[in-house]
Amino acid sequence: MAKQVEPIKNKVQEVFSKNAEKYVTSSTHAKGSDLSLLPSWLDLPTNSIVLDIATGGGHVVKALAPHASQVFATDLTYQMLEAAKRHLDQTESNISYVIADAESLPFLENTFDAVTCRIAPHHFPHPDIFVKEVARVLKHGGKFLLIDNIAPEEKELDEFVNHLEKLRDESHNRSYSINEWKTWFEQADLTLLKAEARKKTFDYPDWVRRTTTSEEQVKKVDSHLLLANDSISNYFSIQTSNDSIQSITIDEWMALAVKK
Repeated sequence: MAKQVEPIKNKVQEVFSKNAEKYVTSSTHAKGSDLSLLPSWLDLPTNSIVLDIATGGGHVVKALAPHASQVFATDLTYQMLEAAKRHLDQTESNISYVIADAESLPFLENTFDAVTCRIAPHHFPHPDIFVKEVARVLKHGGKFLLIDNIAPEEKELDEFVNHLEKLRDESHNRSYSINEWKTWFEQADLTLLKAEARKKTFDYPDWVRRTTTSEEQVKKVDSHLLLANDSISNYFSIQTSNDSIQSITIDEWMALAVKK
């Protein structure tokens, strides 16, 4: 009997299958400053086997393939994986493509020297299970590099940004806090080695239309931002011109952990 896919995962497949090429070309995903940091943070031996979870447009895989022996690019959505393959096949030959659920990885224990996951876990309904799966497939001494949007610790800011993301993207589940991630790392026997919190600014017109499907939906996102109080508006640096939103800034966390 086929395993039933959770509704949020069905929504992820629906949204990303329709917008696969947008995520390949998205400046946020393709040109983030964090991509150039990946090789130095992981410091991979040349014989390393690497797993990239929820690869999206394949940008992490592209950054790491020259530094590893073999890289597995995985994604829940077939069309997304297909788009990544078109993006990467002309430049890299050591990449394998596997359809995989981040919370139920189709790999044996102690398989990978490193696991990466970038700008994706906010779509995952069970991040604690995801982290345990990462730890399971990592070799002892293997490294896990996580990059994702995060929620501030303050409840008002957390609720605001998560509602914003859900209005814009129905496949969004939740942006989690740094303290939540640290707890899940500890539960999976992953030791945090280094981390960096930073601000990430989006060109709003491009960002809001990447996943919205109608002008009505765009207006709902606009309204949520324009009605923000001063404290929220200042925190997320909501920049407007003639009542038109130009840019917003959200929190991102880059963290490197090792399996004990």
